[in-house]
Amino acid sequence: MTKLLTSPWTTLPVSVVVFVVSSFLFWKTPVAPPRPPAATSATARNSLGQFQSPEADQLVAELKTEKKDLDDREQQLNELAARLDTERGEISNATQSVQQLQADFDKNVLRIKEEETANLKKLAKVYSAMTPDGAAIILADLDDTQVAKIMVFMKEGDVAAILESFSKKGDAEAKRAASLSERLRVAAFRSNPAQ
Repeated sequence: MTKLLTSPWTTLPVSVVVFVVSSFLFWKTPVAPPRPPAATSATARNSLGQFQSPEADQLVAELKTEKKDLDDREQQLNELAARLDTERGEISNATQSVQQLQADFDKNVLRIKEEETANLKKLAKVYSAMTPDGAAIILADLDDTQVAKIMVFMKEGDVAAILESFSKKGDAEAKRAASLSERLRVAAFRSNPAQ
């Protein structure tokens, strides 16, 4: 019998029987812990069956606050963009008005550029050397701006004689002489007539 008890083939079945008997004797059914009430639990189910916690609620509240802040900021930026567009339009209108005023001013004020000064001085000498009636006939075919630019460089006596010659040719030419006089008055460049 000792031989039977020490054999490896008997040890295994005896071990299994001892394990089953001891498990049966010491087996206890676990008792479920009591569930806390839903209102006081740290983790509760909402109506959709999802778990909620105070940390999650706080994160959701912070996200809602940030979204509201971003929406407010977007609205402010949209208002600012609309105001900038309005002001840009006003600036554009003001710029156009200034350009129109500059064009009107340039139209009314005779301006002589440096490049044409030498040529105008030569033409002034040529017309001054002519008789007033001959110069008036030639100048009658030029536009008033060109005539005024040439007359700027002529001596006052020569200009007076040519304007008198214009006025002798009728009312239309007399009005032109008056217009030329006004252009000479507002000329932006006046050289020394003795040159």
